[in-house]
Amino acid sequence: MGDASVSDSKVDFAAPAVLQKWPSLGNQRLQDRVPYQVSEGTLDACISAFMQKPAPSRHLYEIRTAAQPPLVTDILSPEHIIELSRLRDFL
Repeated sequence: MGDASVSDSKVDFAAPAVLQKWPSLGNQRLQDRVPYQVSEGTLDACISAFMQKPAPSRHLYEIRTAAQPPLVTDILSPEHIIELSRLRDFL
């Protein structure tokens, strides 16, 4: 038994996730490199860690997790992470 609105949300914020950062030069992603792990935990914890990063550097980060269609893809862009952060109190 649980809150129906939570079980109907289709977003499991307790799902395992990894926050990754792209190597950068001059605050620009180095596309010839691969991102490295910054933190690992739940999707909720990775969203919180991302939101604590300075806004001007957030474009260098992404979250990787298991896809949860339609709201969560396997690689979450900064824009997607910000939107999930706004929605998580309602989901």
